[in-house]
Amino acid sequence: MKPNSLIFTIATEIDASPETVWRVLTDLPRYPEWNPFIRNACGSLAVGGTVRVRVRPMIQIPLVFHARILRREDNRALVWRGSVGGEWLAAGEHSFLIEPIDDGRVRFVQHEELVGLVPRFTAKLLAREVEHGFAAMNRELAARCQRIEQAERATLAGSPAPHATA
Repeated sequence: MKPNSLIFTIATEIDASPETVWRVLTDLPRYPEWNPFIRNACGSLAVGGTVRVRVRPMIQIPLVFHARILRREDNRALVWRGSVGGEWLAAGEHSFLIEPIDDGRVRFVQHEELVGLVPRFTAKLLAREVEHGFAAMNRELAARCQRIEQAERATLAGSPAPHATA
């Protein structure tokens, strides 16, 4: 933890396998279909790769930044670091963690550490925006993963399934 940093952690339990959660999380082109917070993301999720991310906070002012992938463990973790206007203005390290709870159930965690002038002087606004955005994304990720797994189970059982895509 860095001095003067803001830290946010939001977790959600999802009735889905780590593989399904990972598949949905890393399918960047489909984010506009389901993700209310990260409205668009494109780029390389390989370690060292760069992703262009556009978030849509509640205040309806789109925010675009580029992030470098620091860590990738398939079905477990994706970590990136991005900045807006330079590290001194606003930078953050964001982790998406998939923690197996038991067979077919995970704990999905978003963790962010923000540093710079903007986080320091807008802490209350950022707290509201980040917590709301992470919670909304986690909720929709859970719903999408659970629909996909229900559809896959129905297909395996030979019954018609509702339409669901990763």
